Amino acid sequence: MTKQLLGKYKLVLGLEIHMHVKTVQKMFCGCDANFYNAEANTYTCPTCLGLPGALPVPNLEAIKKTQLFGLALGCSLNKNTKFDRKHYFYPDLPKGYQISQYQEPLCGEGRLELSSGRFAEIERLHLEEDTAKSFHAGDKTLVDFNKSGVPLMELVTKPCFTTVEDAVDFCKKIRDLVRFLNIGDADMEKGQLRIEPNISLRTAEMEEAGDLPKYKVEIKNINSFKFMEKAVRAEIKRQRKLLETGETPVQENRGYDEYSKTTVPQRTKEEASDYRYFPEPDIPPMVFDEKYFAKLKAQLPELPAEKCTRYITELGLDIPVAEALTSAPVISWLEKFETLVNSGADPALVANLLINKPEFRGLSDEEFLSKVADMQDRVDDVGALEPVIEKVLAANPDVVESYKSGKVSVLEFLVGQVMRDTKGKADAGVVRELLRKGL
Repeated sequence: MTKQLLGKYKLVLGLEIHMHVKTVQKMFCGCDANFYNAEANTYTCPTCLGLPGALPVPNLEAIKKTQLFGLALGCSLNKNTKFDRKHYFYPDLPKGYQISQYQEPLCGEGRLELSSGRFAEIERLHLEEDTAKSFHAGDKTLVDFNKSGVPLMELVTKPCFTTVEDAVDFCKKIRDLVRFLNIGDADMEKGQLRIEPNISLRTAEMEEAGDLPKYKVEIKNINSFKFMEKAVRAEIKRQRKLLETGETPVQENRGYDEYSKTTVPQRTKEEASDYRYFPEPDIPPMVFDEKYFAKLKAQLPELPAEKCTRYITELGLDIPVAEALTSAPVISWLEKFETLVNSGADPALVANLLINKPEFRGLSDEEFLSKVADMQDRVDDVGALEPVIEKVLAANPDVVESYKSGKVSVLEFLVGQVMRDTKGKADAGVVRELLRKGL
């Protein structure tokens, strides 16, 4: 964030990110949640249309996926949680309220490390239902209720971002994590991930004292990282101009106009009291125990950040390569990467091909390995490998002991160490046999 943009002011930015949860059914009814490309108003029922007497039934799949995502973000999971009614009136919300969560969300505070080394502080992660979709045609507004009631996660951060670069990086990491865990598709063009930054400016003295501005401006429904950066920069310019003339920006919701490259007012920003929250009377409170949480934690795989570290330390990948491999769009090919590496392919070469040569991603493992074999010189000479094997075993006595105690899976760690020391050129099959003999 440049001095030229901010002048004497410091950015204070928090994020609200809305994400569709990929489920078979909608959040509180049995309607199909895969409504894309369907004829308008065909995936509906009395519940998602808000008709009198229709009762909501929570979608357990959506609840579990939200909690799993919270665990991946280091969030605390609340044992006692409930749904609330959030009241507001708009054409896309026929019953006059949204079933959401207020004081007792599924997930509490967490944090996520950014590429800059700083941490984003997460305030909460809760689950709610999405609204319908409005279409404006001339002086008329048409409403399609197919999207109404689709499970929607909302992630709220603390006002912890001081640069737009960190904020964009956080959003990208969230998108990648949602896709990696198969929580959702996070397709921004389809509105499956929407970003709403809350922006305000303060002086250096306020920042040093930890004082927040008395206002914040929320930019609504951004569906592009590029637009988000443009919108934040445009809003900074607008607020700075007001502050320099002695005015305090109005606390309001605004939208970003791509044509004018400015933000435009929408409505005065609501406070929590304006929504008149109260517990949803048709859904009992939910209580979870440690046994349930333990089962959830057992489902959590090795996360992209953990894989990135392992690829650097065990496979010898350069940091930029490991980071690119564990980010979009290559993140969906990590399983293929590991299968190929475990088959003896050079990790650096495989990573480079997956990152830079999309045509390789669709190859079968056999085809991929055949092409890789033509590109690398394998080291399969026992005499050349034995000194490396001895060195690796001597350097990892704890791992050796684990293997001898019956934990045979650690063999792959040792294979990785040999591959690193030989720059990925060792024949993995020969390495495994030599390691077994050495052990």
